[in-house]
Amino acid sequence: MAYLSRDLSVLAYANGFTLWHYTTPDAHTAVRTTGYFNAASHMLRLGDMILANTGVGSTPVAGILLVNANSGGVIDTADLTQVGTADTD
Repeated sequence: MAYLSRDLSVLAYANGFTLWHYTTPDAHTAVRTTGYFNAASHMLRLGDMILANTGVGSTPVAGILLVNANSGGVIDTADLTQVGTADTD
């Protein structure tokens, strides 16, 4: 699949920072690649964070993506920092 604008939503905005949520059946390895969020380049700014639910419907991986570049309409995010990876019970 590819980025779908309907699956990106604002959770909070303050002081020039936006916290986003994105959900997708795409694997986290696809979502974190340069260019995946290019269609949202007019909205995403350096330092914005995206709470991502990836692999929905197959192998879910949740985490945080940091927008670390937005130049000429090309978005790059840092690799997904996973949350919820430990479950000791």
